[in-house]
Amino acid sequence: MKYKPIDASKLKTYSIRVRNSKVSVEKAAVLHKKGNTFSDFITGLPDFLGAHDLRAVVQAIVKAHRNKRPVILGMGAHSIKVGLSPLLIDLMQKGVITAIAANGACIIHDFEIAYMGQTSEDVARELCTGAFGMGEETGKLINHAIINGVRGGHGIGRAIGEFIDSSEFPFKDKSLFREGYRLDIPLSVHVGIGSDIIHMHHEADGSSIGEGSLRDFRLFASVVADLEGGVYINLGSAVVLPEVFLKALTMARNLGHKVEEFTTVNMDFIQHYRPKENVLRRPTMVKGQCFALTGHHEIMVPLLAAMIIEAL
Repeated sequence: MKYKPIDASKLKTYSIRVRNSKVSVEKAAVLHKKGNTFSDFITGLPDFLGAHDLRAVVQAIVKAHRNKRPVILGMGAHSIKVGLSPLLIDLMQKGVITAIAANGACIIHDFEIAYMGQTSEDVARELCTGAFGMGEETGKLINHAIINGVRGGHGIGRAIGEFIDSSEFPFKDKSLFREGYRLDIPLSVHVGIGSDIIHMHHEADGSSIGEGSLRDFRLFASVVADLEGGVYINLGSAVVLPEVFLKALTMARNLGHKVEEFTTVNMDFIQHYRPKENVLRRPTMVKGQCFALTGHHEIMVPLLAAMIIEAL
């Protein structure tokens, strides 16, 4: 068949004045002026997409805090390695962050920061010589702390917090786990055996690591069971914490706890499959709301923390 150009002269049109438009000048950014306050900067952000979501997350966290509802931080270790512990500790001290769930790497970097004010070895270089992860103090002291803590009836999170708190480490005031222990907030560590350098050391005790992590999972499930009206933030964990959160939420609902109307947030450089499904979409299908904040932790977390403090 042969085709002729379509005749556009009979198209039906309408006035754009009656159209529902998604963008308006009222929502546009406001120019920053030298000497403006941080509050002025926040107010001047455009009210679209990521900036809108960032404001919504702040509002949800502040609302949960004022209503005495949980704000749970699930975290990977990168946030510690980029120097965010002081900001997170401050939010814990202000009563904003009410529980911490971490992967196994978090206790390693948290311990090393407390012990000597430094962490994060050159993996590529040390791997070539077989020295990667073989720091004596890290392997020995953390494993002993886990063993002793589990013998005392604790999970890994509290065991590490108590150990650092009782130490003479020069930088222990920079430890998330020490501060969580001091404030008596729930601390849970969720371990994948073989995924952390301390598991390579001969001091590692599988029964203690397993028992301690299982205790922490059940503690975390108890915290999640009280999440109604609260906020769960997944900060930089692409696999472990999203899976753990989904199972904890399932246990809570299976046992009859109402956990429906809450907010979930995923903060990472890239929005991965498991956080999108297991943190954002699936848990909030009944009610609730979810937000994906994409960006570098060392920029996004200080921005979020400062906005929360301004809102409080």
